Amino acid sequence: METFAADNAWPLWDSAPFEGAFDFSMSNGIESAVVHSVERPWLFHYKPQKESNGRGILILGGGGYVELMVGREGVQVARWLTGLGFDAYVLVHRFPNAKSAPQAPVDDARLALNLMAKRGQSAQSLGVCGLSSGGHLGAALLADYPGSWKSPDASAAIPEIGFAVIGYGPISTNAKGRTIIADKAALAPPEKQELYDVVQPDVQISKAPSTFIVYSGNDPVVPAINAYRLAEGITKAGAAVELHIFADAPHGFALDTVGLPVSKWPTLCEAWLEQNGLMKA
Repeated sequence: METFAADNAWPLWDSAPFEGAFDFSMSNGIESAVVHSVERPWLFHYKPQKESNGRGILILGGGGYVELMVGREGVQVARWLTGLGFDAYVLVHRFPNAKSAPQAPVDDARLALNLMAKRGQSAQSLGVCGLSSGGHLGAALLADYPGSWKSPDASAAIPEIGFAVIGYGPISTNAKGRTIIADKAALAPPEKQELYDVVQPDVQISKAPSTFIVYSGNDPVVPAINAYRLAEGITKAGAAVELHIFADAPHGFALDTVGLPVSKWPTLCEAWLEQNGLMKA
């Protein structure tokens, strides 16, 4: 797929062409791409750069559910993981707004997992890697689908998630009644706030995989308590957690923050993947 240098790409809900699916800009190449609005979600596939380990990872970038950092937190992450032998899938999902409804990103991510399973490149297992708002969305895939949402196609069973990597996501501190800042104003648009109110993964996880969690201890946007809440929820669900809180790191540190200890997190994650046997076929 020429646009994001992907090997393959598929629309999620229809067979319409790529043109007009979403609006994006690239100020400095593919790795800086930002999606600004989405009419139709798409899934981009990147093949392993070395011998395949038989596992696929759904990559969910951040952007506060109002835009999508598909370059820094999508394509860059895909290139890192394909270098380890994974099939990487970058999702461009819809945003929760009046046009798409609060559950749109969750529905898109669940359908993407099913599409990945059907493609057959991930016979060993499927994983999730989510950063920032993508961390919330990734954690949402570990939680039960909300009973208050009526979306029969997307709420159908999804493949078992074998492992997860979650970074600096607002797991539940944006939810009404669970904020850290007293009297925190509701987020705009209202559908975004509803998504955070309805999906609070740390208290909704009934079954979870082994999970690598990485956050900044002084993040002014997403407090580190989100990491502790998620780790507790996953542990209560019976899974193991690898938790890293870096004392000094900016929000959105991704893979390209240099000069700080947080730049070592991908290496730590690779060690965790290897320890759990996830890099072997």
